[in-house]
Amino acid sequence: MTTFLSSRASGILAHITSLPSPHGIGDIGHSAYAFLDFLKDGGQSIWQFLPTGPTNPIFDNSPYMSTSAFAGSPLLISLDLLMEEGLIDQGDLAQAPRFSEYLTDYQSVTHFKNIILQQAFTRFDQNDPDFLQFVKKTSWLRDYCLFMVLKEEYEQKGWFDWPRKLAERNPAALREKEKFHAERITYYSFEQFIFSSQWQRLRQNARKKGIRLIGDIPIYVGWDSVDVWANQSIFFLNSKTYRPTKVAGVPPDYFSETGQRWGNPLYRWNSRDQKIQKQLYAWWTERFRSVFQTVDIARVDHFRGFEAYWSIPAAHKTAMKGKWVKGPGVSFFNKIYQSLGPLEIIAEDLGEITPEVIALRDTLDFPGMKILQFAFDGNRENSFLPYNFTTPNSVIYTGTHDNDTTVGWFLSDKLDDNRRRTVKQFCNRTLRDSHDIHKDLIYLALSSISRLAVFPLQDVLGFGSDCKMNSPGSKEGNWAWRCAPRFLTSEISNWLHEQCEQFGRIPEKETKSKEK
Repeated sequence: MTTFLSSRASGILAHITSLPSPHGIGDIGHSAYAFLDFLKDGGQSIWQFLPTGPTNPIFDNSPYMSTSAFAGSPLLISLDLLMEEGLIDQGDLAQAPRFSEYLTDYQSVTHFKNIILQQAFTRFDQNDPDFLQFVKKTSWLRDYCLFMVLKEEYEQKGWFDWPRKLAERNPAALREKEKFHAERITYYSFEQFIFSSQWQRLRQNARKKGIRLIGDIPIYVGWDSVDVWANQSIFFLNSKTYRPTKVAGVPPDYFSETGQRWGNPLYRWNSRDQKIQKQLYAWWTERFRSVFQTVDIARVDHFRGFEAYWSIPAAHKTAMKGKWVKGPGVSFFNKIYQSLGPLEIIAEDLGEITPEVIALRDTLDFPGMKILQFAFDGNRENSFLPYNFTTPNSVIYTGTHDNDTTVGWFLSDKLDDNRRRTVKQFCNRTLRDSHDIHKDLIYLALSSISRLAVFPLQDVLGFGSDCKMNSPGSKEGNWAWRCAPRFLTSEISNWLHEQCEQFGRIPEKETKSKEK
C-alpha cells in the first residue's frame, strides 16, 4: 500500500555526482545541503537520485553496475565534512588537481579521493564505539570489505578469475585472507562508516527542510559484485567457470533496435530448491531493509521484471534472441512486506508493458511513471499524454536519466516540425512561440492529475544534449555531467515555486505557514 502520494507535490531528479562541488564530483556534504536549500526555495518536497553504490570504471562508472547493492560509494564522501571532523586539513586538499565544473573525471577524482581518505584513516580512532557498533551490526560489511581487498590483491580481476578456493568461498581460505588483510579490511569498514554517518546527517537535514528522498533499486546486480560472489546459488551461473548462463536485458525498443543486453546474471526465481528460494528472498529482504534505512521512497528500476523478465542466453551478443520468463509476481512483495511492513515504492513501468504488468502494479498500489517525451508519437490514445491519465496515483516526468534533455530532444532530428508543432499545441503555444520548451513541458507536467511531478535538473535549467546523463547502449561518456553552482539561482527557484504554487504542489506545511 502506497501512502506518500496523498497530496500533490513536485521534485527534482539530480544524481549526487552532478551537484556543484570544488572536489571534482558532487558529494553528500555541503554541496548536497546547498541543493536541499535550492529545492526548498523552489517549493519542492522531493529529491530523486540514482543508485549510490560503489561504481566500476570498467562499466563507465555506471551507478547501475555497482560492486555492491548495499555499500555506499566512497566517491560521494564529503571531504569538507572530514575536515570539520579533524580527519584531514586544508594542506591535504592542497594537492587536489584542477577539476572541471561541468564534468566528472572519474579517474582523477578516484585517485585524489583515495589518497585523501587514506590520510583520514591514519587519524581515525579505530576504537571509536560508534565505529565498532557499526561494524558489528552491519551484516553485509564483512563480505564487502573482503571482496574489495581481494580485488586489490588480484589487480582488479573479477572474482570469477581469482584462485578457485577464493572464488568458491572456501571458509579456510577466506579466514586466511581476512587475517592477512586485517588492516586493509578495517580501512574499507572505515569508508563505509564515514559514508553512513555522513548520509544520516544528510537525511536529517532533508527531513528538517521537508524534503523526502527517492532512492533507486536496480533490479539486477553486476556479475563482478560482492552480491553475486557471496550468493552464487541464487543466480544462473556455471558451477565450474562461474560465468552467467543467462543474462538480463530488454528486447528491441525505443532506445535500441537490437534491444539492450545488460549482461547481469539472472536470479533463479523459479528454482524448486527451497534452500535457494529461502536465500534469494532473504537477500532481497535485506536489500530493501538497507535501502529504506537511507531513503524515504524507492523507485524499483525495471519493475516489469518482477512479472516477467527477458532471459538472454549468455552466449548471444545481443538481446534479440531472448525470451520472456515469468517472474515472482505479487508473492515476492507480500513476503517482503511480511518482514518489513508496507514500503513506499514507485514502479518503473516503462518499456514493453503488458496487462499483466499493469495488474501487478495496480494490485500493489504502486504509482507508475509517465514520461512526457514519450507522449508525442501521433497516437491520440498514447498513455503518456496527460489527458489520457486515468489515476492521480502516478509520477510524471519530462524525461529520465536515460532520455535526452527536453531541449535536446525537442531540437533533435527525432522530431520533425509537425511533431514539434503538436508538442507546442499541447502546451497551448505555437511553434513560432519563442517560449522555452523545457518550461512548457514542466508546465504541462505540473498541471496534470499525477500527484507527483519530477523533473531532471537539466530540464529545470533548460540545458541541451551536451548535458544528458546517459545514452543507453553507449559504453563511454555517460554519468559525468555536473552542474556549476552559478546555475542554481534564486531566479530559477522562484520561478519553480510560482509554478508549483499555481498547480497546488507546494508542501502543506509551507502553505499553512504563509497563511499565518
